[in-house]
Order: sequence, then structure tokens, then C-alpha cells
Amino acid sequence: MDILNRLTLFSYFDYGALTLIFVLWLVIGWRIEHPSKKHASVSVLMAGYRREWMRQMVTRDPRIYDATILGNLRQGTAFFASASMISIGGVLALVGNTEQLIGFADDLTLNQDPRIVWELKLMVTLFFVTNAFLKFVWSNRLFGYCAVLMSSVPNEVDDPRTMPRAMQAAEINITAARGFNRGLRSVYFGLASAAWLAGPLALVAASLVTCLVLWRREFASQSRDVLLSGDAHRA
Repeated sequence: MDILNRLTLFSYFDYGALTLIFVLWLVIGWRIEHPSKKHASVSVLMAGYRREWMRQMVTRDPRIYDATILGNLRQGTAFFASASMISIGGVLALVGNTEQLIGFADDLTLNQDPRIVWELKLMVTLFFVTNAFLKFVWSNRLFGYCAVLMSSVPNEVDDPRTMPRAMQAAEINITAARGFNRGLRSVYFGLASAAWLAGPLALVAASLVTCLVLWRREFASQSRDVLLSGDAHRA
């Protein structure tokens, strides 16, 4: 079966639903990272607090507390990277053995689609999970860079290198957090993409719900209100 014949196995509704999930993934990600000044996202607000963290680190002696917090952040990225690897293996195992999945999915959709259809649908989930893995691994490495920069910050507050180097560490920390958040969004949409096994309508519904959940957590959550009650976000 050539590529053109395989493409005809999917309906226009399937292509529309597939386009929607990718558009929503890109749009919500861009909006979270580039919000309006009057309505900042939680991720942007946290960036201000990360800069404030590095400013406070300069005068903290000893800096064991800061090292502990950074270590916890690295453990979080390592955990999600490991979980993503396991998920990749699970999806690949399904691709290689789709008989049980086909039987379950056929019961849901009442369609008798060929095996290649289910394999291609799983490829979408595999894409999101793989992207999440790459983001988590890079985030973990960036937190490692941040640890090195923090260690290079002089102990003397009056040293001209102290504050600039602390701010370098802050920016690396923010970049690492951005990668971690991108990985989480890929996980969310990876879960949503699995709904395609139940049909394009299920994929549309799952994509919209996932986007709504992300929007609420970033722009309308209680945690955002708490962050706004401080002043570090103005940094």
C-alpha cells in the first residue's frame, strides 16, 4: 500500500482533528510564554521569582539551601524523563502488537479499520511523548548548567562579578524551567492524542479540554492569584 492509498484511509474529519490538536499545542504554548503584560501567565510570573531567588542567593551564607532546591528541580526533570522513556517503549510495543488494541478500538468506534490506521494514530502519541522526553532531558542539563553558574558566584557581595553571574544563573534557570513546562505540555497533548483511537470527535474533545486545562492553570488559577500578591513578578 503506497502513501496515497494510506492517506485515503482517513476522513477529512480525521485530518481536521489532527490539525486542531497541533494548532492548539502550538498556540497555547506560545500564549503561555508570550502573554500580555496585563495578564501574565504563571510561567512568566515564576520567572520573576526565579530572578529574585538568585538575588537572595548572593547574600545567603551558606548556600546549601539553594543547592538543595536546585537538586530537587533536577530530580523532577529526571523523573519525567524516565517516565517519558517508559512511555515511548510502551507505545512502540503497541505499534508492534496492535491486535488487542484493534479489538478494543473497534468496539469503541464500530469501524473495521486496517492495522496501519491504528499504527499511524499511535505515531502521533509517540511524537508528543518523544518531544516531552527531549525537553525534559534538556531541562535537566540546563539545571546542571545553572548549578555550575551558582557555584561560580563569588561569596563577596561587593565583588563586581557577583550580581551579573547570579543573573546569568537566573536566566539559565528560567530557560530550564521553560523546557520543563514545554515537556509537560507535550505530555498533556500526548494523552489527548490517544483519544484519536476512539475517533476524530474524541480527539477534538480531548484537545479542547486539554487546552482549557492549560489555560486555566496558567491564567485563571488560585496559584496565579497567590503569585500576583507578591512583588517579585515585577522584576
